[in-house]
Amino acid sequence: MRAARQFLYSQVLPVAIMLFSCLVFAGCQSAATTESKSQSIKVAAASEDEGPIYTFGIIYPVAHLFYEEITRLAEEAAAPHSIRLIVKAPESFSADQQIHMMETMIQQQVDAIAIAPIDAAALAPVIDRAVEAGIPVICFESDSPGSRRLSLIGTDNVKAGEQMGQVIRQLHNNKGMLLIESGVQSMKVNQERLEGLLRYLQDHTNIQVLEIRYHGGNSDKSLSDLEQMIDDHPHFDSLVSIDPISSSASVLVWKAKGLNRFALSFNMTPEMKEAIRNGQITSVISHHEQEWGRLLIEHLLRAAQGEYVPPFVDTGTQVVQGLSSE
Repeated sequence: MRAARQFLYSQVLPVAIMLFSCLVFAGCQSAATTESKSQSIKVAAASEDEGPIYTFGIIYPVAHLFYEEITRLAEEAAAPHSIRLIVKAPESFSADQQIHMMETMIQQQVDAIAIAPIDAAALAPVIDRAVEAGIPVICFESDSPGSRRLSLIGTDNVKAGEQMGQVIRQLHNNKGMLLIESGVQSMKVNQERLEGLLRYLQDHTNIQVLEIRYHGGNSDKSLSDLEQMIDDHPHFDSLVSIDPISSSASVLVWKAKGLNRFALSFNMTPEMKEAIRNGQITSVISHHEQEWGRLLIEHLLRAAQGEYVPPFVDTGTQVVQGLSSE
């Protein structure tokens, strides 16, 4: 009996020990695999929590549907690069508010800033402070050439004004009477467009400019300006809107009055596309605004990475004609 028991121990016990060891080893291997998976999940989560690679600021001259479309396009361009955008715009045209927004972005230590300055001279010192803090600044649409801004994305607005003059000359057959509504006088883009337009009309046409008004960034004033000018000059032939706010006001006036005159504007906004289709706008000088969002992100990214950015990125212009001009 003792011999049988000894035989059983000698044969079964090693097998049992081996099976137990295998179970323990398998359990350890499973635990190691689980721990490895857990670590990889934690690493992935940590990577996701790291946040954006760059933070860029964009400052518009005013809150307007035109700039909302630019923001949408900029967000699309920024998404593949893990870029965070801080977008700001004054409720009404205010250089002081733009300065405050710039100062806040400098304190936030953003990686680069794009701004359309309302007042070139007033914004120059704070643009310089941003550059001194190591934050490159790019202007778009409107420039601040006296500052240390890195680049300008936009067009030659004097030439754009001259181009508008050429369109009017063709529509008027080199004669007629013109009304002009502009925005903020200190904004360089408005100054240059008007300069180019008036110079061309004076040098190359017999067209008479009846009146020029400035709404100063107030949409209600723009609307009242247009209504007053039309009442004061009922025999006018064309109206030119220099900025997006006066363009929007002109569409409202044309809808209300059903005018059969030429209406022309700058900036191809979604609103202007609809107005052209409806015959409320005759012609628009487009600055290829649909490219601005992509260009802003592309050049802010280059600037943040210390790469070369050309001092002037010309988006060009295009005359978009409506049915009423044909």
